[in-house]
Amino acid sequence: MLNDKPKLPSLSRRGLMQGSLSLAAAGLAVPAWARGQTLTHARRGFGELSGDVIDLTVGEHHFSTGGRSGHAIAINGSIPGPLIRLREGQDVTLNVTNNLAEDTSIHWHGLLLPFQFDGVPGVSFPGIRPGETFTYRFPVRQTGTYWWHSHSGLQEQVGHYGPLVIESEHAHHMPDPRYDRDYVLLLSEFTPRHPHDIARMLHVGEHYFNRQMTTVGDGSLTLEERLMWGAMRMNPRDISDVTGDTYTYLVNGHGPADDLEFMFTPGEAIRLRIINGSAMTFFNVRIPGVEMTVIAADGQEVDPVTVDEFQIGTAETYDVIIRPGDGSHAFVAEAMDRSGMGIASITSHAGHRATPPPLREPVTLTMADMGMGAMDHGAHGGMDMGGADAGEGGMDHSMRDASLLPDSVDLNAGVDMVAPMPVDRMDFPGLGLDTVDHRVLRYTDLKAANPNPHRMPERQLEIHLTGNMERYMWSFDGKQFNAVTDDPIRFGFDERVRVKLVNDTMMAHPIHLHGHFFELVNGAGMMNQPLKHTVIVQPGSSATFDLTANEPGDWAFHCHLLYHMHAGMMQTVTVRPFPEGEG
Repeated sequence: MLNDKPKLPSLSRRGLMQGSLSLAAAGLAVPAWARGQTLTHARRGFGELSGDVIDLTVGEHHFSTGGRSGHAIAINGSIPGPLIRLREGQDVTLNVTNNLAEDTSIHWHGLLLPFQFDGVPGVSFPGIRPGETFTYRFPVRQTGTYWWHSHSGLQEQVGHYGPLVIESEHAHHMPDPRYDRDYVLLLSEFTPRHPHDIARMLHVGEHYFNRQMTTVGDGSLTLEERLMWGAMRMNPRDISDVTGDTYTYLVNGHGPADDLEFMFTPGEAIRLRIINGSAMTFFNVRIPGVEMTVIAADGQEVDPVTVDEFQIGTAETYDVIIRPGDGSHAFVAEAMDRSGMGIASITSHAGHRATPPPLREPVTLTMADMGMGAMDHGAHGGMDMGGADAGEGGMDHSMRDASLLPDSVDLNAGVDMVAPMPVDRMDFPGLGLDTVDHRVLRYTDLKAANPNPHRMPERQLEIHLTGNMERYMWSFDGKQFNAVTDDPIRFGFDERVRVKLVNDTMMAHPIHLHGHFFELVNGAGMMNQPLKHTVIVQPGSSATFDLTANEPGDWAFHCHLLYHMHAGMMQTVTVRPFPEGEG
């Protein structure tokens, strides 16, 4: 549920730009672990905070799970940070104290609030300097399942994130009759590698962490297919940039070796609030033998949809209701590339662990993922994909054909592919899930439970997701983000715009717009297009949403894969003018 907007405090753009420039200097600060100081161990899992005033402290810690341990950033001493539970209609004050040797921030992911409190350094505020406390104040205007995380550098990777739940203002005296028990499950990763080392390794070789590359004789490709992919200097196993080779996948901060369990009493209905708080991982979520009824997406209620599995992109949230039978059931969050999984037990017997299924076979991309429309491997036929003399880098000119792009796209060295025939794939369940023999959620299944006031779009905007895998460059319309360059995407206040995202790359991208919900154009009725704040755009395809730009200010718009955003796939959205009396 969403309600009216408050008036906005003021903040100068000059101050924001100065703040963004200070981040570069802050990135040179030497952390405590590098200065030889002993770090305390962060707790696995999270406590809960609520009330009108909430205090959060960001600090350096050590973290370990399974056989991996290393430096981390914890909030109030835990990873993830505390569950923040708010109430619709309250005014909340959140005091965030920075005990790091570098700047930090918190972005309230999915929340509608004045842009100055959105928490993006260089876009909406200067950031929080070492030793300082920043106070966020805003009215709570919605309900649902959300999360929060750092938007400074690569801190998200090392533990700076946590869950957030907003209850209805009537929840304390009108319990939801649909369920008896309520759990939050936050999915993420841990690696002892420093995130800047990971970024450097990806620039050196985009396949650095991939141990599932196709090889001669493995039977995954025909000779014709192998020659075709080789000519394009691409690999059909480019599913995830960072994999289980270096990641341990976490559920509420617990790795598979930690034997995390969630208790229930037989006969109960359980609400699971599932949050993908990872840096780089799409998860395929299932509970073998237990069906899940999806009731909310990105915090917004949808008509119930019963499935056996769903894919959740980085930064998305789904709420499901389950009715498990007596015994123990494995909650499985399998990485999309199938290099590992996060695991927990949902059990009616304390101490009894469910046995998870084995990892499934690795996923292999198809021609549709290359932007060849609905063509499969066989449909490709004898199309000439080029050879050693066929265009730049051995790639056929048709794969970088500027005539396929609008004038707004800069075809440069940072763009190594143009999808020749991208099609809308809202009905695609996610890489690797199109061949399973059970029910899988698709965006086309989602319908808003509460009708949305609908207006026809006043204009259309097309944005291309672009990149160069070999150089590890990512961008929108061929342009990498620079916070100091004032060239935002502009919307008029309350303008209704249909936005088409075209993915010219071979990787799926979860695209997030701050400060707004948009409506997926997914085939639902005009009044029931589902509201989301993050949308997965499948490889070589398009996705379309309708946006009413009714939240004035400056907002981040980016791929939520952390290293893609860090490498340039980000832009600022500016909504102007401010309504009279605001700004």
